[in-house]
Amino acid sequence: MESALATAGSNAAPAPRKMTRRERLRDELFNAPNLVTIARLLCIPVCGWLLLYETRRNCFFAAAVFSVAAISDVLDGYLARVSNKITTLGKFLDPLSDKLIVLSALALLLKLGRAPAWVVIVILARELLISGVRTLAADEGLVIAASQGGKWKTSLQLTGIICLLVHYHFAIDWLFGTYLTDFHAAGLVLLYLSLIPSVLSAYGYVRSYYTLDGASRSGG
Repeated sequence: MESALATAGSNAAPAPRKMTRRERLRDELFNAPNLVTIARLLCIPVCGWLLLYETRRNCFFAAAVFSVAAISDVLDGYLARVSNKITTLGKFLDPLSDKLIVLSALALLLKLGRAPAWVVIVILARELLISGVRTLAADEGLVIAASQGGKWKTSLQLTGIICLLVHYHFAIDWLFGTYLTDFHAAGLVLLYLSLIPSVLSAYGYVRSYYTLDGASRSGG
């Protein structure tokens, strides 16, 4: 009996080797969703280079590159879900790329004199506040769901930044007629409007953290 067990044990497949942290990070880095996220981050220096040589055409191309970076946020999340490759690195890179893309664009617009400094400060302060609240909540095992106001904020903010990157007047066919459109003015209006859901959603995050109890803890 003992010899049979020994034979069976010797024929069993060896346990798979556990990946080191470096190997795991390398494997996560080169999966499709995270490669899309990295490509989105690479759009930042491209926008910066185009705006360094500011021309009407370069501003249009910078807006196009920023649009691709903003819209492709949906792609990396979709790829992560369908391929079941939701990784620790991806959870870190995805929100980081969202913030870096927006804040880098605002910094470029501020340098070009296209965005008011106080608006950029309010947006930056809001992002730092939300990051802090989420960190505190995560440390206590709490989950704060994303609000609808935050989604409105993002939509208005991204659209406003795209318009401010375009900056110049362009003749646009609006179906009911072709009109010369002031993209700078439109971008400022949208950026100002984005402050309303931005501030309200920030208040909602803080209030949610303050009022959450044990029933809202993750896994509970």
